[in-house]
Amino acid sequence: MSTPTLAVLVPLLPFLGAVAGLLSGRAAPGFVRPLAVLPTLAAAVLAVLVAFRHGGGKAIDTATELTPTGSVPIELSLHLDGFAVLVAVLVGVVATCVQLYSTAYLREDPRYPSYAALVSLFTSAMLLVVYSGDLMVLLVGWEIMGICSYFLVGHYWETEAARSASLKAFLVTKLGDVPFLIGLFALAADTGSFRITKILGAVAAGGLDHPTLIALLLLAGVAGKSAQFPLHTWLPDAMAGPTPVSALIHAATMVAAGVYFIARLLPVFAASRAALVVMAVMAAVTMVGSALAALAQDDIKRVLAYSTVGQLGYMTGALAVGDRSAAVFHLLSHGAFKALLFLGAGVIIHAAGTNSLAAMSRMDGLAQRIPDAFWTMTIALLALAAIPPFAGFFSKEAVLVAAEHTATGHSEFAPSTAGWVVLVAGVLTALLTAAYATRLWLLAFRGRGAAAPDHGKEPVAMTGVLWLLAIPSVGFGLAAGPLADWFDGKELTPTVTTSVLGTGAAVIGAALTYALWQRATAQAVAAVPAVAGPTPGAAAEQPAAVAAAVSAATAAAESAAETPEVAKVTHEHPAVPAGPAPDPGRALLGPLHRHAADGFHLDAVYDRLFVRPVRGAASLVRFLDREVVETYVRGAGTGTGLLGSLVRRAQTGNVQSYLSALLAGAVVLAIATAVLANVNAGS
Repeated sequence: MSTPTLAVLVPLLPFLGAVAGLLSGRAAPGFVRPLAVLPTLAAAVLAVLVAFRHGGGKAIDTATELTPTGSVPIELSLHLDGFAVLVAVLVGVVATCVQLYSTAYLREDPRYPSYAALVSLFTSAMLLVVYSGDLMVLLVGWEIMGICSYFLVGHYWETEAARSASLKAFLVTKLGDVPFLIGLFALAADTGSFRITKILGAVAAGGLDHPTLIALLLLAGVAGKSAQFPLHTWLPDAMAGPTPVSALIHAATMVAAGVYFIARLLPVFAASRAALVVMAVMAAVTMVGSALAALAQDDIKRVLAYSTVGQLGYMTGALAVGDRSAAVFHLLSHGAFKALLFLGAGVIIHAAGTNSLAAMSRMDGLAQRIPDAFWTMTIALLALAAIPPFAGFFSKEAVLVAAEHTATGHSEFAPSTAGWVVLVAGVLTALLTAAYATRLWLLAFRGRGAAAPDHGKEPVAMTGVLWLLAIPSVGFGLAAGPLADWFDGKELTPTVTTSVLGTGAAVIGAALTYALWQRATAQAVAAVPAVAGPTPGAAAEQPAAVAAAVSAATAAAESAAETPEVAKVTHEHPAVPAGPAPDPGRALLGPLHRHAADGFHLDAVYDRLFVRPVRGAASLVRFLDREVVETYVRGAGTGTGLLGSLVRRAQTGNVQSYLSALLAGAVVLAIATAVLANVNAGS
């Protein structure tokens, strides 16, 4: 079987599994799990085989015209280069892990059949985006992912949080998709094709007439899909969905699609230096802002969500300095350890009965209760913090090396301004990333207080995939050398300068967070008698910061208990006692903590700038429709009825009345004729 044929089967198998799962979910529930896991597993195996056959050689292109359009043709085409085949392997492996994990995590969920089918469809759509060589076909997968995310984020639709989150995710991404679609049409109009290879050939020949406009339009769609500032606000709220869905969205689909799209069409963006600077600034703001927000979150999944936003900022920054190899390298590395982090967080939530870090910090022995999640999440957090020799170190260093290369003026097309912006933001984000990764680990696994509940070992389907994902989280960075042919033949090795800067910043962030956690823990222990003591004035003796921590921790635990996922997938747990939470994030951020915890109030800003004006305009339109337009409509009907009633009064059925009226009319006509005749005669 040829390589293109195998590549066609990769997205087709999950699609067929999704269709079969939807059709047989109720009639044959015993087949739901095999239909969820086996097609996805087969697609992953075929993706590995396609990558092996490709071998890092020349790109494989094949196409057939879909239908005559009369202008720009639309083709069913495959474009298999090193980036495509590696990203497809990532999608297949992560999707298989998510499907296996979900069989245990959602084993009692009555909507599991539709959930599993949507995950398969989601996987198929992303694989279509990865392999497609035509932008219109790519757009089909792009939009299918959007609708799948709407349904999966809103899986617990009985709750307001899930409904709002799914609607927000859909609307914000569609807000970016509108200019994205316009940009695609403008690009095709300039180059005469939707085929990626023909577009790149036209760009190389200088055939792009509006490079800045097209690049910025496409960048808007990427910002929405890949959750970049200012369209990133949907991603943290999307945590209302099941944790395995979060792993799939954050690691291998949806948010990775935007970065991958730019990597495929990087020459289009590189044709405009202004667009690269805009992209660099967007990446820098996204990196730093999301890292600060992650330091202030109490929900473990929201910490990881903001982490994803920041790591996507690294990838976008690498693209802004013109290095798609570094961007895709970090995409692959991040996909492995971020999937591990989310699935590990699901095990923690499953065992602890809460997603609140403040509540976990008041549990003793949680690490001993779930050793698989403890060790694998430790590996993933070290990779996230970019500590050598874990995968995140090598991929993050590749981004910083690319930024340094551009900043020092060694790039052919990317301006040095973009390089400095990405380099400075990247080093600062490395410090903040290590800080929030350390904070998460300390609060989740080094808690003190009541003993964590013991429900025995977690299901093998959940813990097994954690160890599977731990392998690339540790070793993928070391594989960059052997895989150089897949990355345009580029060596992605760290330099001394960036290694010292990046690793030094990470060590400082981790050490500072640990020191502040120890101090906060000592303050919390000292405050316990004051919180629970019999004297009514004892609470007044607490420092203001400790009192604030107590109220914040209590509120966080209560809000976490209301999370729909916690109630659905966890065991029965005793209530977590309230108390001060030793949160180093408060000391690190100081007065900025309150604003960072609320995402720097961007939702409130958007509410004032966009939501309220749109609602006001809608209210005005509704008023005009009901009170003006409908008044005319009702008036036309009422006038006709009144005229009919007047005419009906003349229809009495009395012949004498009809004759009298006829005679009167004749007399009036005669008089009128005589008057007109006299007037004409006199004139």
